[in-house]
Amino acid sequence: MDGQTSSPLEVMILEPTVFSDDRGAFFESYNAVAFGEATGFGGEFVQDNQSRSIKGVVRALHYQLPPHAQGKLVRCVIGEVFDVAVDVRRSSPTFGSWIAEVLSADNRLQLWVPPGFAHGFMAVSEVAEVLYKTTRYHAPDAERSVRWNDSAIGIDWPDVGVDPILNDRDAAAPPLDEAEVFS
Repeated sequence: MDGQTSSPLEVMILEPTVFSDDRGAFFESYNAVAFGEATGFGGEFVQDNQSRSIKGVVRALHYQLPPHAQGKLVRCVIGEVFDVAVDVRRSSPTFGSWIAEVLSADNRLQLWVPPGFAHGFMAVSEVAEVLYKTTRYHAPDAERSVRWNDSAIGIDWPDVGVDPILNDRDAAAPPLDEAEVFS
């Protein structure tokens, strides 16, 4: 968690210090004290999730409503993804704004997505595995999503040479102006 870049959306890009030599590389992917100092988050992570996706898969844009709102610490451990966070707090001056970062096994960047933000990604490599820690357990009744290609949000998704692949739930997600979001 050595390097960090913050955005006006409170989402942070974290870059670990990597120690490399002729054997390979070592880095600390998570340290509670360093993470708390970098983000101001003093809670704990309660669940780890991992997904495997083929090129063009879009897993987007998910969040959980209070009292089950989740923060997520996201990293790509195999391949490369275009990772996105969208502010879904209606009272926020940045409501509907988004930030994206390419996360890859090579760059080792991590994205901190605090509660109040929808999160999603597109696999841009042939195969991508994403690992993320969450601050709350999965609560299906509190889970919501926003349409991945809502023109009101205007995410500039990359062209990866194949049509986007979505599951039925993500394809049917409502636009932001119709979605149940944070107040």
